[in-house]
Amino acid sequence: MSIWWSLQLRREAASVPLARRLLIGTMETAGVDPEISYDLSVALTEACANAVEHGGNPASGASEAYRVTAYLDGEKCRIEVADSGAGVCRTQEPRPARPDAEHGRGLCLIRELADHVHIGARPGRGGTVVSFDKMLKWKRDPSLLTA
Repeated sequence: MSIWWSLQLRREAASVPLARRLLIGTMETAGVDPEISYDLSVALTEACANAVEHGGNPASGASEAYRVTAYLDGEKCRIEVADSGAGVCRTQEPRPARPDAEHGRGLCLIRELADHVHIGARPGRGGTVVSFDKMLKWKRDPSLLTA
């Protein structure tokens, strides 16, 4: 089965649960194991929260939106979150945040929950793209919705 969707969302905190619910619903409908769905939904939440907090650059007139794209294709799910901020330079692994820190854990969590993570600049534009993927496991008896 192959499913993909893409959303353009406002850089507002209320957009984060919308993206998360859509991802969970898609994976549930496709019959993905709930533990895998949970891991990916937490990683998506962290990536979206980063886009909301860091993804704009009002001085340059950058967009107040970000884009989330999810691909479920065969045995893998790939998620991309792209923003229009100043961009990041990730030449090395992010340093782990202190256990009591309230900020700075998002990228580390994404790296722990996904199989592969790439963080880079948007080609030809300002901003950052966080993409990650994970191999899927399936429920024993998926109950796919039929129309």
